[in-house]
Amino acid sequence: MNDRADISQFEHPPRSNNAEGQPRRVGVELEMAGIRPHQVAEAVVDAVGGHIEIDSAFVTRVCGSSLGEFRVELDADLLKSRQYQNLLAEFGIDIGKGDEREQIESLISRVAGLIVPLELVGPPVPWTELATLDMIREQLHQAGARGTHSSPLYAFGMQLNIEAASLEADYLLAVIRAFLLCYDELIEAERVDLSRRITPYVQPFPEEYLAHVLQADYAPDLHGLIGDYLRLTPTRNRPLDLLPLFAHLDEARIMAAPVETHLIKARPAFHYRLPNCLIDEPDWSLATVWNRWIEIERLADDPARLERGRSRRLSRSSPLRRWLSQAWRKLRT
Repeated sequence: MNDRADISQFEHPPRSNNAEGQPRRVGVELEMAGIRPHQVAEAVVDAVGGHIEIDSAFVTRVCGSSLGEFRVELDADLLKSRQYQNLLAEFGIDIGKGDEREQIESLISRVAGLIVPLELVGPPVPWTELATLDMIREQLHQAGARGTHSSPLYAFGMQLNIEAASLEADYLLAVIRAFLLCYDELIEAERVDLSRRITPYVQPFPEEYLAHVLQADYAPDLHGLIGDYLRLTPTRNRPLDLLPLFAHLDEARIMAAPVETHLIKARPAFHYRLPNCLIDEPDWSLATVWNRWIEIERLADDPARLERGRSRRLSRSSPLRRWLSQAWRKLRT
């Protein structure tokens, strides 16, 4: 196991601990191509130990590592759940079991891997262990993993699930506002690939929602904060997906809403989906993405600076922009 983890390159969050006084946890997800599942799993084992268990050609797990269980998945639910077998059965095709099915699934995995990303899903770990996760990223880089910019077809992303320091409405609102104010700078800094911008997965928040939450007198309780989100931007396909966090706070309400409930996993974390995965670029690391997120949290933790940004951005939100946003939302529902 490699023991050269260097946490110094990762900026400290302004609030290091959660509400229980423990270091906040972070889950990391990386999408990539150009590498086979067993190579990804071996990179994890080399960095943090554990042993490899193969569930299918589409799902491989690393169990017993020093950080918990990692999953390596071909990022297509139809394949991971083996629902494709039902589709084949409708045409009278039965691929059987045992070696025959494994060979067919291995072939499907290789073909699908040309356009469907292979995803490494890490367990939630204390943020102080991010440097250890970055050792895995380095192993994957050395093994030849390819990222977002290596093909026009690769709309690959990196996702962070960042435990909220508090579950109080005023704190969550401050982070939401800070993210909205930082969005344009993040798009430029992250060089978000065109292939990702045109997908539905990380569409920007509608102007109607932005203008609503940036109002000077907007100070909702949790019920109101969740309700406004469900009313004005009812989807997980945002660069900052708040539905897992809101499901943790009020799961029944979220699961009864007209949102992608089958994809929502309740957890007390901000689901940050914007960044590219530039795993094949030598000057990129997990710290690149993490440190930009920390700038959002620093803004959220600075009331005077947040207020100046809120007022400035709201002044640019014209009635026409809000009307167009509202019209577009109604067309899509």
